Amino acid sequence: MKKSFLLAAVILLSTGLLLAQADEDKVNRIPLIGEKAPSFEAASTNGTLVFPSDFGNQWKILFAHPQDFTPVCSSELLELASLQKEFDKRNVKLAVISTSPLEDHKSWKKALEEIEYKGRPATKIKFPLIDDENKHISNEYGMIHPSISGTKSVRGVFIIDPENIIRAVSFYPMNVGRNSEEILRTVEALQAADSQLMTPSDWKPGDDLLISVPPVTDQRAENVPDGYYKLAWFMWYKKGNAAN
Repeated sequence: MKKSFLLAAVILLSTGLLLAQADEDKVNRIPLIGEKAPSFEAASTNGTLVFPSDFGNQWKILFAHPQDFTPVCSSELLELASLQKEFDKRNVKLAVISTSPLEDHKSWKKALEEIEYKGRPATKIKFPLIDDENKHISNEYGMIHPSISGTKSVRGVFIIDPENIIRAVSFYPMNVGRNSEEILRTVEALQAADSQLMTPSDWKPGDDLLISVPPVTDQRAENVPDGYYKLAWFMWYKKGNAAN
């Protein structure tokens, strides 16, 4: 009887540990490209918001950083602030998140708005800084990497389309700042590409686009339609000025 009780206790303990590990793995799972962006409600420097629905039929970027009042994070937000008009032109809304509390966000934002960075005039930060002190959102988006920190997010970027589908994901370590121009370029590439068109390496707006299916079945040189060209039978291009 005693042995049976001990065996049952061991089984229950093992089951509980396995379930706890499964829950932890689920919490830390990174949402994948093609999935719906997890929604959340949180306080921010722009008031309470529901992400991503409050941003409506627009592209969204969730931009995570480790901690307020740190040098690398400060440089990143100043770069984003300088590009706000460029993101607006492309129908993109930014949302910045960290595990620092809201009061720190407010103080940090005020301090950043007084800095003349790289010789540029001081700039108002229009995008919200979201409070995630309880780490719920960071866990939901898989941005807490325990081998690095159990309390701070890594530098995560989620680009989300107007249908609230995740279209691109990237992560950077805490000691390496991101390239804001590359984030903007990635949005432009996603907006230019579709089921038939693709962007080649180092593509920039106006550059030629790759196509997934050749425009002809007979690939002899004299059969190449206007506005197209090829480098090989498997690399067909549509000229940039013919892409629209």
